[in-house]
Amino acid sequence: MSASTNRRNQVMVGDLPNDFLRISGQPTQMMEDERIAQILQAQQQAGVGMMPANIAGRLSITVVQAKLAKNYGLTKMDPYCRIRLGHTVFETPTACNGAKNPRWNKTVQTYLPNGVDSMYIEIFDERSFTVDDRIAWAHVTIPASSLNGETSDDWYPLSGRQGDEKEGMINLVMSFTAAADMPASAFTYAPPTFQTVPAMMPMYYPAVQPVVVGVAPGMQPGVQPGMVYPQQMVQQQQQQQQRGPLYTEQDLQQVKDMFPNMEDEVVKSVFEANRGNKDATINSLLSMNSD
Repeated sequence: MSASTNRRNQVMVGDLPNDFLRISGQPTQMMEDERIAQILQAQQQAGVGMMPANIAGRLSITVVQAKLAKNYGLTKMDPYCRIRLGHTVFETPTACNGAKNPRWNKTVQTYLPNGVDSMYIEIFDERSFTVDDRIAWAHVTIPASSLNGETSDDWYPLSGRQGDEKEGMINLVMSFTAAADMPASAFTYAPPTFQTVPAMMPMYYPAVQPVVVGVAPGMQPGVQPGMVYPQQMVQQQQQQQQRGPLYTEQDLQQVKDMFPNMEDEVVKSVFEANRGNKDATINSLLSMNSD
């Protein structure tokens, strides 16, 4: 058999596997973007034909453009904007090569819950091979003129590496329709046709384990004598105590930057209450600020 025939026999013929050239280990940015896109799609579909309870009205937000202080990196930035309002998250398309002057002209409409009068805005530089870089952020209060039926067109300062309110400006156009003025079709219910977006971490339901009674040596102090606890619950509590916090110092610092007036202990306690979920922690802190 010739050398060329041997080489030909070593060539793989057929479709490439789905994980071809995929880096194993940590989730890639593409996987994370796909998860967020699924959540956004589910939220948008869930809002069609159904008005939730405890709603003040419908808010329209147009993210027009931004003027940033600096272009970070060796090439022109590809910025996109993320908006958090209550428990809802929206994103604009990416302004390719937008650099310091990205333009989006993206309009979103969402229901405004009672008691919520502000939103949190973040601007990211989309990266191809690394995690997207957060370059600017702002806590924007909805103008009173918009809540009174007028259309506001204002510029809002951005914070970032340059300092508080020194990273540039963002242009937002907002208008509001009160619930009393909305058409009757907004109140009709239509069952959602989408499937529930899976959680970030899969949930397992193991078989029932033997139980232990009382306090065993080395058991967590929260376990009271005379009570019955599944063995697996005790093991999970001990493992959780060994692992330490469910969040990283970087996550904690990012949330502190978003809420500079919030005490560190409050931020940590909210993080722990949400089991290290950063998005849930941000929403909880926004609700606390609105109260």
